[in-house]
Formats: sequence, C-alpha cells, structure tokens
Amino acid sequence: MAYKARTKSNELIILEVLYNRMNLSGKDKQHYFNLKKGYEGEIQFDKLASKFQCDCFILNDLLLETNHTTFQIDSLIITAEKIYFFEVKNYEGDYFYHSDKLYKKPETEILNPLNQLSRSESLLRQILLNLGYKLPIEASVVFINPQFMLYQAPLNIPFIFPTQINRYMAKLNTTSSKMTKNNQHLADKLVSLHITDSPYS
Repeated sequence: MAYKARTKSNELIILEVLYNRMNLSGKDKQHYFNLKKGYEGEIQFDKLASKFQCDCFILNDLLLETNHTTFQIDSLIITAEKIYFFEVKNYEGDYFYHSDKLYKKPETEILNPLNQLSRSESLLRQILLNLGYKLPIEASVVFINPQFMLYQAPLNIPFIFPTQINRYMAKLNTTSSKMTKNNQHLADKLVSLHITDSPYS
C-alpha cells in the first residue's frame, strides 16, 4: 500500500465538473482530456506498484519546493539502498526521437520528458542533501500505455517502455534489504514537505 496515496488535482476535479455541466471551449476541453489521461496513466502505474512485496515506501504525487523552485514527482519508491523516481507518461501513438528531441509522427515536436525528469531529479537531490541523506537516485520516464511506440530511442536514456514495465517492476520487487527507522524518517519528512496548495491548479 502506498505510504502517500495519489489524489486528483484540484484542477482536474474542477474541469471534470465543468465538462459534465457545460460546453467547454476546445482549448479547455483538450486540457481536461490531457489531465484526465495523465491521471489515468498514473493510476495504472500505482496498480503495478501496489503489488510490491518488498520492504519499501511508495510516495505518490509529491509537490515539493527547494530554493523557491517548485517541482512535481509522479511516484517515488524508497528502498533501504536507493530511491527510485518515476515520471509517468500515458502517451499513445507513434513517436520518434531525434537530436535529443521527441516528436509525435509525422513531425510534431513535444516536450521531452527527460528535461523535466533531469530538473526534478536535481531538485530532489538538493532536498535530500539538505536533509542529510545521500541515497542514490535512479530516475526514469515510464511510458505506461501499451499503444505507445517510440522509434530511434538511444539505448542510454532512462526510458521504460510498455513491454519492459512488468520486468522492471518484478526486478525492483526482489529488493531484499530491510528498511530502517532512518528510511521511514525520510519518507515522513518528504510527506511533510508536500505542498497541498498547488501553484499548477
């Protein structure tokens, strides 16, 4: 069970109500669909993580701040020896990777999730150091949708594709090290640092 459960953002809740009660503009409707799809992908990931038997803390949907900079973490799994940090994407369709950029076919450039991942990982590391923790971080982008295909992806980038997810999670679940009070203190501290009033909503 998650140590910190995931909840719908206020923005998604409001748009959901408005969508069912009135005729949203095309732009607002598309934004609602994007938020809804993203949330559904995160819930899919949560279902996989909920099957873990290993000794770990699962923190979902964290909103943190350091040095006046706010950032979001979709899912964080704390084990005794490492912190796993996941950015979950529910993209669907055919994409390709070229010159460090991500495109949806035929040639629509979209934001590269690696940029967000790198930024958030760096900020998380700052928080950990400020709290006195030096656990290594393994950060990955998870493409949760089985209808997603990425062409020309380099082998050295931290992407987890739909066909790899079950194998990756099964391996993570074999972690045998036991958690300590120090690990629980870290989990409690991160939960306490979570910002409930999101600037994004």
